[in-house]
Amino acid sequence: MPLAQRAPRPSTALPSQRGLFFAAAGLLIVGETVFWTVLAAVQSKSGVASLDVPVHDGIVASRTSLTTAFLTAVTTVTSPLWMTVIGCALGLVWAVWKREVWRPALLVGAMAATFAVSTLIKHDVGRARPAARDFMLGPDDALSFPSGHTFGAGVFLFVLCYLLVAARGPRAAIRPSAGATSVLAFAAAAAGTLVVGYSRLYLGYHWLTDVLASMGLMLAVTGIVILADGLRTARVSRPAADADLAAAVPSEPYAHGLGDHHRGR
Repeated sequence: MPLAQRAPRPSTALPSQRGLFFAAAGLLIVGETVFWTVLAAVQSKSGVASLDVPVHDGIVASRTSLTTAFLTAVTTVTSPLWMTVIGCALGLVWAVWKREVWRPALLVGAMAATFAVSTLIKHDVGRARPAARDFMLGPDDALSFPSGHTFGAGVFLFVLCYLLVAARGPRAAIRPSAGATSVLAFAAAAAGTLVVGYSRLYLGYHWLTDVLASMGLMLAVTGIVILADGLRTARVSRPAADADLAAAVPSEPYAHGLGDHHRGR
């Protein structure tokens, strides 16, 4: 086939970007649905909110010294203050080491948004914590809904996981081991979020619905981050894809000359 008639290979960028947008939208919808459903249950004192007291009492009755020591360490490291400090420090290291601003800024921005949203919702809902007699780390007069620890740690783990996977680029994504690695990374992020959420229940500072609402918010924020990164990637990669397409198709005078050459043989 003459070079002038050879079509360029179709780009896989659009299908992959489309899948990314669907994933982001799915996370946002599921997260918002979970949060608003839990909030409605809390305000009406029905549905899943009816499990708050039984779950709290059951966990308090099951405490052991070893579990207490472990979950105390978990909840200390994942406090909103520590999560903010760790996120900002990691973003700064990433920006300097990789000479990249966008993705570190996404991580820091997500952590800042998490703190702001959590604080706003806490004051708007105004829900009290469980009884202070069950607190294991001293008094805490802050509001209960949602769990700032669970929300902040979940956003940090899931957003960091996504950004690390996305930073590998499309070539790394087609390796056979890439899919399994990504699944394991997100599974680890989910497990870490669950442990943090359980620590808040175990130590007596939150109700079950506080933690569930935080997980819904975490999914929504992660979806927004993925959507923002996908939109930017599509905007940046489009000119490059158009340039590659233009380079793959010969100019018209050259195509005519090539056809005359073949006819003269």
